[in-house]
Amino acid sequence: MRLSRRLVLTTALTAALAPFLLAGASPARAQEAPNSILNASYDIARELFEAINKQFEPAEKAKTGKEIKVNQSHAGTSKQARSIVEGLEADVVTFNQITDITFLVDKGYVAKDWQTRLPNAASPWYSFPAFLVREGNPKNVKNWDDLVRDDVKLVFPNPKTSGNARYTYLAAYAFALEKFNGDVAKADAFAKKLLSNVVVFDTGGRGSTTTFVEREQGDVLITFEAEVINTRDAYKDKKLEVVVPPVSLLAEFPVAVVDKVVDKRGSRAIATDYLTFLYSPAGQKVAAEFNNRVVDPKVAEEFKDKFAPVRLLKVEDVLGGWANVQKVHFGSGGKLEELFVAP
Repeated sequence: MRLSRRLVLTTALTAALAPFLLAGASPARAQEAPNSILNASYDIARELFEAINKQFEPAEKAKTGKEIKVNQSHAGTSKQARSIVEGLEADVVTFNQITDITFLVDKGYVAKDWQTRLPNAASPWYSFPAFLVREGNPKNVKNWDDLVRDDVKLVFPNPKTSGNARYTYLAAYAFALEKFNGDVAKADAFAKKLLSNVVVFDTGGRGSTTTFVEREQGDVLITFEAEVINTRDAYKDKKLEVVVPPVSLLAEFPVAVVDKVVDKRGSRAIATDYLTFLYSPAGQKVAAEFNNRVVDPKVAEEFKDKFAPVRLLKVEDVLGGWANVQKVHFGSGGKLEELFVAP
């Protein structure tokens, strides 16, 4: 009788543990935090985050005693946001546009209070759209007005997939509103002409850089200042030149923990440490070395001489804020769909 009862209990316990045994882990180990996280980021930030990860991983090991690996995924941020909803298990996002994180908030992947969890509304550095031209600046491009001339051909990504390109579109639109004293019809016409001058719409910023530099298409590449400077320095043989327009649009780089993923994987602590590291002097210095304008005052002062002066407009001041931008420009039936002209 005792043997039979013991056999029944053993069989029941084995059945209860079967899922864990098949998975190759005990119930306790199944709850352990993973030793890697995935950062889904914007297309042109590959080298930047490779450098940041090399600093973060040993720092995290020194703190926790655990080997940590940060994996990367890069694409246009609108595409990245959709991929997360479709199943990409990114623990953190380091995007270049607030609306793409708002999309994840609306889908239940990121908490509504994400901007209050980190300094500077969860944006550790910033940039703005600037221009890269060919040797000697043969089209004499100086400002946004020059980009709508018939003889100037442009390269920048598709605004439907790239946050980078959306900033270019918004910067041009904001410039036109200011130039034409708030005349919306004239601003619409300006943006439509800008879009019609694009010779190739790649899906992301890095593809556009390749199109301009290696395939030698277009007269002007429009992308973030950081990418403009990095590209000029990487292709010294091309003798490319940076043009910082007198006025542009502030581009913040929002970051967030993907709550739905970290709660599932048990990776919240590592993910939070990673985003916090971006604000540390070490993280800020790496960002500045890659020509981003950083928010740490001491690091910003150290690198200030490498940046040209520019007057930066803000989405909140000239375009009614991001919620209005999403509704008026990027939502279904918005201005972007109305004005978009594919080559």
